[in-house]
Parts: sequence; C-alpha cells; structure tokens
Amino acid sequence: MKRTLALAVLAAAATTPALTANAQLVEEARIGVMQHNICVIDCKNADKEDGPNIEGEIVFASPDILSIILAPRPYIVGSYNTAGDTNFGGVGLLWNWDFAQGWSLEPSLGYVIHDGANESPFPQGDPRSDAFARENVYFGSDDLFRTGLALNRDFGPNWGLQLQYEHLSHGQILGNGRNQGIDNLGVRAYWRFGE
Repeated sequence: MKRTLALAVLAAAATTPALTANAQLVEEARIGVMQHNICVIDCKNADKEDGPNIEGEIVFASPDILSIILAPRPYIVGSYNTAGDTNFGGVGLLWNWDFAQGWSLEPSLGYVIHDGANESPFPQGDPRSDAFARENVYFGSDDLFRTGLALNRDFGPNWGLQLQYEHLSHGQILGNGRNQGIDNLGVRAYWRFGE
C-alpha cells in the first residue's frame, strides 16, 4: 500500500507537464537522484539501506493564507528506492530565498509515510533479529517528518538544478520508541511553468 502511494506520487510528478498546460496552480516539477541513507552526523545507522532513490516533486503556488508564514509553497513528493529498501511519499511546505543572481536556498518541512521497517519482526535474542537490524533502519513510526535544505542554481528562465539534503525521522513526536531516521543527499533538476 505504501509502496503504491510512493509510486503514484512519483508518476504524478512525471506527468505534471501535460497537466499544467492550462493551470498555473503548479509552479514547478522536479526529478532527481538521491543517495539513500548517507552518513551526516550520527553514522551508526548510515549505509544500512542501499540506493539510489529516484525522487519526483510537484511544487504549487503559495496560497494567500500562507503569507502570514512568509508564503511557503506546498509540495507533493514521492521517492522510489531502486534497491528495494525504503520508499516514501508525502506533502509539505518549502520556502525559497534568493541570495545572489540565479542562486537560492530552499528550506522545507513536510510529512511522509514510508514502507520501511519500524522494528524487527523477530523476537529479541533471535539471531535473525540481529541480522535484520544490520540491514534495516528502524523508523519507529509509519509517519515521519521530512526536513530539507536545497541549494538551487537557475540555468535559464524555466529550469535549473538543485543540491538537495533531506532528513526523515519521527522526532519522538509522530511516534515513540525507535527513531533511527535517515539522511539522503542528491541532485534534482527542476522546470518552472509559465515563466
């Protein structure tokens, strides 16, 4: 079910150009490759899962009501793991701050669901449980926060590339117990509509 959701969101991102010919609600479509489960700060859970992930995102125009929080743009994201590990799909908000001609920073905050492991299916002390723990991240919850930061570089009026970092974790807010989380890093291309 969750894998189907992630694939559906990714498919929607891929078909966005056809859907946006007459609608300006969709501002951007993005697609890229993310290295899955990298080491950033706490590396004891890094590299348990493989990758890469193929990631698609649709970014919408900011509705007027969001102007009170600096007008973030809503997005839908889907990420498919090519090694058969954790896939995810979700929604969120992103802000974009230009800091030089053609350059911008983009922090984001979102919510995703995933199809990875939350805990071992084997009882504690079972040798299979240790083997499972060596190869799987224990997310502890089906619901996760997705925080991110991207560095964007425009190469024309309609397109550019971004270096994207994302962290997925429940933060002891959306779940309790295990909270190993993952970090992903990659490059995505974006296309702006109506420029």
